Amino acid sequence: MTLVGFEAWARLAGDSPTSRTEWAAVVAAWGEPHRRYHDLRHLAAVLGLVGELAAAATDPDAVRLAAWYHDVVYDPRRGDNEQVSAERARAGLRGLVPPERVEEVARLVLLTAGHAPAPDDANGAVLCDADLAVLAGPPEAYAAYASAVREEYGHLSDAEFTAGRTAVLEHLLALPALYRLPAVAAEWTPRARANLAAELSLLQRRASPGSQGPPQRHGPPASS
Repeated sequence: MTLVGFEAWARLAGDSPTSRTEWAAVVAAWGEPHRRYHDLRHLAAVLGLVGELAAAATDPDAVRLAAWYHDVVYDPRRGDNEQVSAERARAGLRGLVPPERVEEVARLVLLTAGHAPAPDDANGAVLCDADLAVLAGPPEAYAAYASAVREEYGHLSDAEFTAGRTAVLEHLLALPALYRLPAVAAEWTPRARANLAAELSLLQRRASPGSQGPPQRHGPPASS
């Protein structure tokens, strides 16, 4: 996939031995075997969409780098993946890009924990909209995404997963706006809300009356 190849990376972080080492480490992280949705295909998809939406950003290269790092750490058993990914970005990009861009990348990575950028946050809007684009896919594509997320949380019982995933879906449906960019919001929002509502309805029908939420140490089933 050329979107995740070294040439694409080098346009952002330069071509040096350190840069090559960091790119290889980032790609290896995205290729971990436990990933079923949050993998290199997801990274390529987000990078592609960021490229399409980049004109709306104030620092498109920072958004692209944030896409590279937004799920670079992804362990379904923990609840601080975004925090650790942001720290990973700070460490990995040090000396490769200006310090102020490093901090912007880390800020954007943290933003993907809740996908609620401020109204004037153009960079955050581009990254979050690209990351949540999967929610607006055709029903069959959305079903494949939801199934892949369930596989990533195979360590949870059905009751635990249902409780955690339900909370995520309810959070997304309660956002003032799922998408912030006018270029995509009008088209994507109805489809995404329909998909989310359909999955939520399915989970509620499956839930047993006494279901309890997953233990705190696991973290919630991912939203994107």
